[in-house]
Amino acid sequence: MSKAIVIGSGIAGLASALRLRSKGYEVKVFEANAYTGGKIHAFSNKGYRFDFGPSLFTMPHLVDELFELFDKDPKKHFKYIRKDIICNYFWEDGHTFTAPSDKKQFIEQAAKSFWVEERTLENYLNRNKEKYDLTAGLFLEKSLHKLYTYLSPDTLKSLLRIGKLHLNNTLNGVNQSYFNDSKLVQLFNRYATYNGSSPYRTPGIMSLIPHLEMHYGTYFPTKGMHDISQSLYRLAEQVGIEFYLEEPVMSITTQKHEVTGVKTKRDTYEADVAISNMDVFSTYQTLLPDSRQPKRILKQERSSSAVIFYWGINRQFGELDLHNIFFSNNYWQEFEHIFNKRDLYRDPTVYINITSKDKPDDAPPGCENWFVMINAPGNVGQNWDEIVDEARRNIILKLNRVLKTRIEDLIVTEDVVDPRTIESKTRSHQGSLYGTSSNSKFAAFLRHPNFSSQYKNLYFCGGSVHPGGGIPLCLLSAKIVSDQIPAND
Repeated sequence: MSKAIVIGSGIAGLASALRLRSKGYEVKVFEANAYTGGKIHAFSNKGYRFDFGPSLFTMPHLVDELFELFDKDPKKHFKYIRKDIICNYFWEDGHTFTAPSDKKQFIEQAAKSFWVEERTLENYLNRNKEKYDLTAGLFLEKSLHKLYTYLSPDTLKSLLRIGKLHLNNTLNGVNQSYFNDSKLVQLFNRYATYNGSSPYRTPGIMSLIPHLEMHYGTYFPTKGMHDISQSLYRLAEQVGIEFYLEEPVMSITTQKHEVTGVKTKRDTYEADVAISNMDVFSTYQTLLPDSRQPKRILKQERSSSAVIFYWGINRQFGELDLHNIFFSNNYWQEFEHIFNKRDLYRDPTVYINITSKDKPDDAPPGCENWFVMINAPGNVGQNWDEIVDEARRNIILKLNRVLKTRIEDLIVTEDVVDPRTIESKTRSHQGSLYGTSSNSKFAAFLRHPNFSSQYKNLYFCGGSVHPGGGIPLCLLSAKIVSDQIPAND
């Protein structure tokens, strides 16, 4: 039986390991941490449970199909509910909007809330669907670095209609061409943050993301986001995948431009195939220091990072749901600070995720667990202690103004994560959440390939390579890798 090694047990690493196991490989997974899941991790503090990382779950069928590879019923191993509400939005002038997940309801309610014609909203969302239909089979499900990808009828169809993709306009430009209401533009601009980019620089094709939320829906795992990774970890152990926790890989071993295995801090392991789920920048710098470095890719601008406060709140807020956003009064300035000044704007957009809304035992009775996040620049040596202290003050002031309360009096537990923490815990260069940013059409689609052109049988998966960051794209990266590796008969 051929041997495969996966470096890192993030969601893409787990999915890659499972896909190769289903193809007949003997699979070993090496993880530097004492736990699996990468950013999809969890912890507790005085009766409050928090998900460490990603808080949005879409396209759950990509998780389900990993169980189906082994003829297992996903519903018996991983359960989730569909949310009726996408997000609650708040502005400081008192305007609020609760976005339903149903497309028809969204159009009806948004038209009334933002004084826009239903037909305009419908045209916008239908155009987003068209963008997705034209590009999903090419950009999301296949390698962009293989010639055969461009010879398919679907690819030719997409290329012939490339003008409809708004590649030469920004997301903000597209949204402003449809809507006059600045709040509605801001609502749709926020989708740039799904891949750690600026709406004023990322290409207009990113307007397809709202379609994904409404078409596929948004979900919540009944045991918390952590169960996404842990259900796959349990499945992996059941099907015979071996895990080596707290055993970081020190180097990828090669001979005559072919991968031979890996060297860890404990031993050397042979393999016929190696897949790195580690940030591609760190993979080259740390595991392949003597290789030819892909300088253009490694110099690409990194995506945004985050400052996150995990607050145990000793009160419940009926106006809040699972996902809540409190918008900045000057969105452009916020992204100018993040990507150009490498600092935080004094009036940041605040995202609050409260899993106790759907999983009450995540907080004591009458309380809520708040995951409070603002977008931040990557770690390039800033004084994060000062930045985080100021951010905390600004966040509290903003929430107090909008919610008419004193949040500081309600916080009974607190943990904090900043770009330094994210970088050290996940080996993500500069603490970026999504690898490279998508602040240009080239960066958005010409990410590092899922295979090495230098070493035979070396592959890459995860948010720092094609097709991008976020749980669905990471799972798709694992599928793209698997499709390039022959079955072990």
